[in-house]
Amino acid sequence: MLIQAQGLTKTYRMGATEVHALRGVDLEIAHGEFVAIMGRSGSGKSTLLHLLGCLDRPSQGSYWLDGKTLESLTDVELSKIRGEKIGFVFQAYNLILQHTVLENVEMPLIYSGVDKKTRLDRSLALLRQVGLGVKVSHRPTELSGGEVQRGAIARALATNPPLILADEPTGNLDSETSEDILRLFQELNRQGTTILLITHSRDIAVHARRIIQMKDGRILSDVKNDPTSAPSASLQ
Repeated sequence: MLIQAQGLTKTYRMGATEVHALRGVDLEIAHGEFVAIMGRSGSGKSTLLHLLGCLDRPSQGSYWLDGKTLESLTDVELSKIRGEKIGFVFQAYNLILQHTVLENVEMPLIYSGVDKKTRLDRSLALLRQVGLGVKVSHRPTELSGGEVQRGAIARALATNPPLILADEPTGNLDSETSEDILRLFQELNRQGTTILLITHSRDIAVHARRIIQMKDGRILSDVKNDPTSAPSASLQ
């Protein structure tokens, strides 16, 4: 099992007020799954992603990633786990505008201490895989939104993590480009990458093989899905 969570709770304090973002979430995700977590704003889906991505700590509960419990790890140890096990894809892309798309993809490999030739070969191969092989020297400002997101996906794959966490990855894209990105995720999943996608839209969620619905910090439903029946229009 890649992800195991038991009783995950997250409470934020805003002055004298407590906000219960997660209320005891239990979740298991196996290697090789493609899971969509959907719900409206305030449902807890992004909070859950932050906990699963080791970007935040739960108020209560336990979390195991790839068989390792994370609750007692230091911030430095959690950062190492993120670098080795998790690739992130965000709605806002988060590429560095001053760098080329190739340099952006190389960056996680630099932090991991990979030698220059290996990281160059790896980054070029990934950019070809996501369809940016002819635009490696372009900066993000010279690319379309879909191309920038493809670059972000290549960067997320740079260290060959077993898990990709995607937070509203098509939120800034038109319908046709969104379809392209979702097909790319499906192809990566067929190649063995586990994908957890956060979305507010059922039209996006139906491209996954499993759909989890959240509301008020709890899981309402968790069902298998056939992505071959997903609609090809109106993804926003």
